[in-house]
Amino acid sequence: MPRKPARPAPEEAADDALAPVERAMRRQVAAALPPDGAPGLDGFYGMLRYHLGWADADFAPAAVNAGKRLRPLLLVRCAEALGGATETAAPAAAAVELLHNFTLVHDDIQDESSHRRHRETIWHRWGTAQAINVGDALFAVAHAGLYSLAEPPHDLPAARVLAIARDFEQVALRIVEGQYLDLAHEGEWGGGVARYLAMIERKTAAILDFAARAGAMLAGADEETAARFGRFGLALGLAFQVRDDILGIWGAPEVTGKPAADDLRRRKQSLPIVALDEVASPAVREEVRALYRAPALDDAAVARTLALLDEAGVARRCQAYVARYHDDAREILDALAPRLVRTDRLRAFLDALEERDE
Repeated sequence: MPRKPARPAPEEAADDALAPVERAMRRQVAAALPPDGAPGLDGFYGMLRYHLGWADADFAPAAVNAGKRLRPLLLVRCAEALGGATETAAPAAAAVELLHNFTLVHDDIQDESSHRRHRETIWHRWGTAQAINVGDALFAVAHAGLYSLAEPPHDLPAARVLAIARDFEQVALRIVEGQYLDLAHEGEWGGGVARYLAMIERKTAAILDFAARAGAMLAGADEETAARFGRFGLALGLAFQVRDDILGIWGAPEVTGKPAADDLRRRKQSLPIVALDEVASPAVREEVRALYRAPALDDAAVARTLALLDEAGVARRCQAYVARYHDDAREILDALAPRLVRTDRLRAFLDALEERDE
């Protein structure tokens, strides 16, 4: 009896789904070049390609780490779940990834981050002004992929494309709102976990909400079904950011590629610190705030803060949020199952997020 072919590993399956997305991104960037060949703009488009992992610092072709591409992968998986074609979803997935990279370029400026993915950030190498230009270009190029959905070979109804494009504009605004709140709350204490979660719902989770909803819309979902997909993506996005906050303090450096307790050393008011401030005694609360008022946390201060977090059981509290959001996502998926062509790839996507350690 013939053996069944081996089921591809999740990474292999993701690579297959993301290959058309990568091609769509490259097409969209290439289409942005002026008809005259962009004389004098080689450096501008070189910086853009550098950030996307397609070029080295001399703008020579390269293939380097460009991130996990989770947001476009979620869009593709949601479209597939309703019987949509990967190739049709690819331009919208590319738009999502380009929008995400627009936010990264600007975030790096605002956070004064010198490196991303083990390479210098745009602003750190070429200056803040040029980095703003590159970020703005990524924002503009992202839209082109959406509009192409109404043209051959996709030929989606113009009304559907317009609805997705309008939604795209709104999510861009939500992300910027979240970034505003994040910056506005820096150094402010007492807002609590609820305020923090409201901020990350915009800054981080909104784009996953859109990715899931847009994937469903591309596959022809009705409004109610698309909204359920959006809630699925929102739950994943909240869990993703909280898990990032946990790894930012307790993640293994050899896996995350960042120093141990990096978020503490950078005095980030991520969820663990916000949660500790909310539940601590007045004396502990003031001690943590005093540590964070210092220009930097040295090894002794980091060790003390870790001890206070451990005494309060903060890691467990934060992991409970991750588990709750993943449970919410799984319940939504279970409710959607009767309407779906396939759920296995979405379940594998959820499983991979639950197990991630970087």
